[in-house]
Amino acid sequence: MKRSQPKTSGGGWLRWYVGLYLVFLYLPVALIPLFSFNDSIQAAFPLKGFTFAWYETLVGNATLTGALLTSVAIGLAAAAIATLCGITIAYMDTQVRSHFARLISGIARLPILIPGVVVGISLLILVNLLGFGPSRLAIVLGHVLVCLPTTVIIMRGRFASIPRSIPEAAEDLGAGEMITFRRIMLPLALPAVGSAFMLAFLTSFDEFIVAFFLAGTQPTLPLYIWSQLRFPKSLPTVMALGTAILAVSIIIAGCAELLRQRGLSRSSSSA
Repeated sequence: MKRSQPKTSGGGWLRWYVGLYLVFLYLPVALIPLFSFNDSIQAAFPLKGFTFAWYETLVGNATLTGALLTSVAIGLAAAAIATLCGITIAYMDTQVRSHFARLISGIARLPILIPGVVVGISLLILVNLLGFGPSRLAIVLGHVLVCLPTTVIIMRGRFASIPRSIPEAAEDLGAGEMITFRRIMLPLALPAVGSAFMLAFLTSFDEFIVAFFLAGTQPTLPLYIWSQLRFPKSLPTVMALGTAILAVSIIIAGCAELLRQRGLSRSSSSA
C-alpha cells in the first residue's frame, strides 16, 4: 500500500513569490509599448488617446537610420567573430580536455563577471595605446569580448551533450581530428551555432556601456536612444523605437531557442 506524500505548504508561497517577481520584472517593460501608442508626450495615466504618430516619426529619420545600420553592422561582425571563437574554445574544452583548454575556456567566460564600466575603461586605454582610438573597429573588438561568454557557454553545452561514442567511432574508422570535427561534430552542433550567433548579435546590438566608451563619430542605436532621452519631447519616439526593438529581440531570441531545442532533440535521437 502506497503512502500518500504529505503536501507542502511552501509551494503556494513559492508560486506567489515567482508571480510577484515576474510582475516586478516585466511590468515596466510592458508599459513601454503601452505608452508608445499614447497620444501625449507624457508617460502617465490616464491615457489621452490611441495614435501611431510616434511610430511615423521613426520613418525618414536619417540620424536614426545611420545609428541603426551602425549597430547592425557592428552586431553582425562581433557575433560572427565571437561565434567562431566560441566554437573553437568550446570544442577544445570538451574534446581535448587539457589544462590549457580549461584555462582558455575560463578566461573567455570571465568578462561576464566583470563590470561593464571596468571593461569599457580598460578597452578605451587599450585602443588608445594601439593607436586607432574610439572607432567602429574598437566597438567591434569590445563587443566580441562581451559576446564571447555567451557563445562559449552555448557551444560548450552543445558539444558536451554529443555522446563521446560518436567521435570515437569516427576515429576507429580512420577519421582524423579535423575530419571528425568538420564532417561530424560541426554538423551536429549547427543548431547551437545559429543560436549562439543570434544571442551574440542581440548582446552586441543592445550593448551600451562598452559602446559609450569606444564610440567615435558614428554612434550606435543605444547611444542614439540615450542622447534623445535628454529631450522630454523625444520620449514618446524613444518608447516607440524601444517597442520595435523589443519586438525584434523577442523574435530573434525565440528563433535562437527553437534552434537550441532542435539541437537537443537531434542529440537525443543520435544517442
